Amino acid sequence: MAPTVHLSCLLALLVAGLAQGIKDSLRGQDPGPQPLELKEVFRLFQMQYNRSYPNPAEYARRLDIFAQNLAKAQRLQEEDLGTAEFGVTQFSDLTEEEFVQLYGSQVAGEALGVSRKVGSEEWGESEPQTCDWRKVGTISPVRDQRNCNCCWAMAAAGNIEALWAIKFRHFVEVSVQRGLASEKDYPFNGSGKTHRCLAKKYKKVAWIQDFIILQACEQSMARHLATEGPITVTINMTLLQQYQKGVIKATPTTCDPTQVDHSVLLVGFGKTKLVEGRQGKAASFGSYARPRRSMAYWILKNSWGPQWGEEGYFRLHRGSNTCGITKFPVTARVDKPKKQHQVSCPP
Repeated sequence: MAPTVHLSCLLALLVAGLAQGIKDSLRGQDPGPQPLELKEVFRLFQMQYNRSYPNPAEYARRLDIFAQNLAKAQRLQEEDLGTAEFGVTQFSDLTEEEFVQLYGSQVAGEALGVSRKVGSEEWGESEPQTCDWRKVGTISPVRDQRNCNCCWAMAAAGNIEALWAIKFRHFVEVSVQRGLASEKDYPFNGSGKTHRCLAKKYKKVAWIQDFIILQACEQSMARHLATEGPITVTINMTLLQQYQKGVIKATPTTCDPTQVDHSVLLVGFGKTKLVEGRQGKAASFGSYARPRRSMAYWILKNSWGPQWGEEGYFRLHRGSNTCGITKFPVTARVDKPKKQHQVSCPP
């Protein structure tokens, strides 16, 4: 077994029972010295995610942030109405402001400059119960944006790749950096530094004809997803900092649907089995009983690497506009360029 897996197990064991004490201490004005157990958990966190700090003052600051994030994760675990589990992630030493600044979207939906698709779309008797475009090889591997604030570019690239594979039965991996060159020719380097675009030096591997914003309706989005292909959506990412696995079902209070700041790729939907849920001891925080009824969910591809969440993916409840998933559902229209017939006016 890989060392990182051992560390993950140790973290889960040590975090259990620790968070409640942290949460209680943070309620007081003077929490006092940090417990040895917390420092041990933090040490394992540093080992697993290769974290180091330049001086003791910064170490103490990050330890305090880590403790507060553990308490927040427990609170989210208690408040979530779905099957989601929250706990230690690679973002556990960041403040919420740092997390949003580093991993949020710089592009607002209103600035896309594309029209919203209108009209009514009703499903017939053949309405599918599940859909997962990962199963037919149309979805590229999970990327890692690192500290480059480019989730929107990775979600757009994933949308184009999937639509091209579905329409032409040919998988291409497009460059995230610029243009529609191949990822192989123009690889992502994760640098926030500006540089001259070199995409024109390389051959294009896909073409875009148009972009459209779909209706702000989950049923309409599901129909388009099932019949046309994956969709780029922009959500409120506040709950993702502590997310580990399961279906997130938030309220407008815990995840404001009007404040969207992170773009991801919507690749499928389904329903949980009746037996799924947090029954008995959860992975990180104590024992919580959750309903055993089936729960509809969306499957979304993130851009924080395959080690995050459910192998780079996460699930949101379907049917309650969780975290604002209906605010800006966008998709490209792809097609090969048509040959232009030259015409000339007779003299």
